[in-house]
Amino acid sequence: MTEHELIRTLQSASSQLSFADCLAVIDAHYDFTPCAFDNGTLKNTAGENNGSCKIFAFGRLHQLSPEQTLACFGEHYQGVLDDPAGQSHQNIRNFIKQGWAGVHYYGQPLTPKV
Repeated sequence: MTEHELIRTLQSASSQLSFADCLAVIDAHYDFTPCAFDNGTLKNTAGENNGSCKIFAFGRLHQLSPEQTLACFGEHYQGVLDDPAGQSHQNIRNFIKQGWAGVHYYGQPLTPKV
């Protein structure tokens, strides 16, 4: 899947994506540099929660809506929806509450491959 196909799928109301599929598209088209990022009150150090780091960076680069970005988390997002009072996947839970206003990077994690 290309990044354009991924974005078209995310724009579909019935998109069913897996976390691994989204990461595979990102990894195929971008070089990743781990960097620290904040997500609401959650502080992620460089190298910690790299999957979330990639998904949020991809979403921001492509100006995805919060809902489209959450769909990139696939089964993990569904797990949060199925257990709203749970403690798992804090990056997803914080993003649901804060949206893009809560995400701040201390570096540039994704650069397009040449």
